[in-house]
This record gives sequence, structure tokens and C-alpha cells, in this order.
Amino acid sequence: MISATLRLTIPHPPLPPRSRDRYAPTLAVHTAHGERMRTRDGRELWLRDIEPGDVAALRRCFTRLPPEDIRRRFLHAMSELPVPMAQRLCNIDPARETALVLVDEAVRPAEIRGVGRIYVDEAADSAEFSVIVERDWSRIGLGALLMQRLVDDCRRRGLAEIWGYVLLENRPMLELCRELGFAQHLMHDEPGTAQITLKL
Repeated sequence: MISATLRLTIPHPPLPPRSRDRYAPTLAVHTAHGERMRTRDGRELWLRDIEPGDVAALRRCFTRLPPEDIRRRFLHAMSELPVPMAQRLCNIDPARETALVLVDEAVRPAEIRGVGRIYVDEAADSAEFSVIVERDWSRIGLGALLMQRLVDDCRRRGLAEIWGYVLLENRPMLELCRELGFAQHLMHDEPGTAQITLKL
């Protein structure tokens, strides 16, 4: 009887929150500079559109990414982000692209901790997405935040679908997309890769 009582009083370890619940906008201030956010662990970030002046910060962010994260994002290995590519990624065509960055201004120079973007295919009435978050800033809902904003942007544009390619080994991204309602389809001509799609 005593042991049964003890078992009832021992709390079960809490389940980890769902991705969409990990991000707590306890502070969200909208300004011309962007949107100031605070994560559950108290760190502050600015969510804003990418700018042409972000080239150096984007390249520094790339150097902090583990090789496996780079391969998951770009689907192949890269040792550095070349300047021309970084310039292209920071100078977008708003009619066909959206690129959002999460900027940490608690350090100098300010650093980019996460990037989310879409490329619009008007003929297909859809957009391809990509999201990456720096390892030390992962697991606190920033990927979910970026994905939700990209989905919102696609809906604002009146698109029918948002989709992307994800390596099957990238379980955190696949789980996040499942939680957000994406369907997953294996790519038979690209072993180890899935196409994930959300009808809007």
C-alpha cells in the first residue's frame, strides 16, 4: 500500500512541448526595424526581412553551422558561403521571394541566428521554402516561428501550396513539418530525400 502511494506521488517527467508551443512571444514589439522577440529562455532576437547589408553576417552564420546542417539545408556539402552567393541571398526580388532573418543584437557585430525563405513559382502557384537555425539556438521554436511566417506569407500572396525538399535524416525538420500539417512524399529518384507539401 505504501509503495503504491509513493508511485502515485512521483511526478512523471514532463513531455517536451510541441514545436509550435516552444516559442513564447512574451515580448513582441513591432517597429520599422522589425519585430523584437523574446524566447522562453529569455534571449532576444529581431525578426525582420533580410537586407543587402547582411552579407557579412550571413557568411559568419554559415561558418558556425555544422557540416551536417549545411548538407541538410543545401542538400550537398559546402565549406563556405561564397561572397557572390551571399550577395544573391541578401538581395532578393520581393515579387518572387521572401527572406526572413532572426538577428541577435546582444553581440557586436550583430549575428544572424536563423534564416527562412521562399521562392515563388507563379506558373505552379506555389513556393519552395528553406529554413535553417543555428545549432545553439535550436530546439526553442525558432524553426517553427520561421515556418509559420513563411506559410502566412504564402497565404498573403494567394498561393495554393508551399513545399520543400528535406533529407530523411533531418528528423527535427520532418517532425516540425508534420506538426504544421505538411504531407510527406518520398522521392524515388532521390534516395534519402522527401518532398514535404502543405496545401494552402
